[in-house]
Amino acid sequence: MIRDMRCAELKERFSGAFGEPAGPFVLASAPGRLELAGNHTDHQGGRVVSTAIGHRAWALCAENGRNEIRLCMEGFGDACISLSDEAWTRPVPEERGCSVAIARGMAALFARRGGNVRGFDVVTTSSIPVGFGVSSSAAFEMLMGACVEGLFGCSAGEVDRVALALEGMEAERSYFGKMSGAQDQITSAVGGVVSMDFAPAVPDVRQIAFDVDACDYVPCLIDSRCDHSLYNDEYDAVPGDMFAVARLFGCERLGEVGFEDLLARLDEVRAEVGDAVALRALHFFAETRRVGWQCDCLEKGDFEGFLAQARLSGASSAQYLANVSPRADGTGWYQPAMVILALCAQLLGKRGAWRIHGGGFGGSVLAFVPRDEADSFEQAMNACLGYEACRFVSLGARGVEWERLAQ
Repeated sequence: MIRDMRCAELKERFSGAFGEPAGPFVLASAPGRLELAGNHTDHQGGRVVSTAIGHRAWALCAENGRNEIRLCMEGFGDACISLSDEAWTRPVPEERGCSVAIARGMAALFARRGGNVRGFDVVTTSSIPVGFGVSSSAAFEMLMGACVEGLFGCSAGEVDRVALALEGMEAERSYFGKMSGAQDQITSAVGGVVSMDFAPAVPDVRQIAFDVDACDYVPCLIDSRCDHSLYNDEYDAVPGDMFAVARLFGCERLGEVGFEDLLARLDEVRAEVGDAVALRALHFFAETRRVGWQCDCLEKGDFEGFLAQARLSGASSAQYLANVSPRADGTGWYQPAMVILALCAQLLGKRGAWRIHGGGFGGSVLAFVPRDEADSFEQAMNACLGYEACRFVSLGARGVEWERLAQ
């Protein structure tokens, strides 16, 4: 059983790193996520469909009787947060972009809402691929939130998971230093296949009764070998551009702007912010409508209809949102994600769907491949790219979990 194997592995690492714990262990885990519908809509009050995947991050933690949080993070080094520092709950500029910033943020936000954080030790491991755009950072935020809740707060069944996810978004923005919507954290927290409407201040989240096992297609993530985290400036420009259009209408987000109002003033918008920014606004409205249609298709079991809209979504992201190829060097020489999209079109035709996944600018391409063609698709794609690029993932996994282990 994976849970028992991970627990035994983490206990061995914990003993080697910290010795015997001062209190009982808490075992926690959180999944990565796959964005099924709605590309760059959440931060504007739009709609998204997302699913937790089988790849998970794991942690084992226990109180240490010291006034510090000590972390041993597989693949991300060791770190220590002193709770003796009166300013420990504030973001540390030197930690921006580092996993320790997320740990600090989740502990600090727990403390700010009245929780009593004491010193603890934690070891982590993860099977979530980094740089694929499957939200390894959001899973780590939920993992750290689970550790703090498990040690000092409520049991898993008593926690408002959406509220925990919103804290994860705040930790990513204020501590880690990356603009983020909340779909990644909500999906990792809630699990399953979920529809999210970000128009309300607190997102409306509901499970979709989609029979994953009955589907004749398998989702495949294709690695572009272009780490999207290297292009955070281009990622941040997408919501920034959409916010700029919203401000022209006296609104905070595009979701508060009427589509007909945008069309009526489109010439003014283009003159004020330029065509590239205007196109991103047009993408938002079209994509949000598509999400509604795709939700209906999933709930009716019409996966072919879902795929037809997914293909349109992919085209819109590439052509109008323009979040497929990074433009860092200005030459267009390096466009691996666009090449992968072209290969998907050649290899699949109308037998599946493909689109940039997540924030874009590298990361991965998501393809829905007919189940009986999965092996041949993988072989052909890997041969064309010259490396093992394909990773098939399972959908509808459990959300964040934690349990207090008996001593």
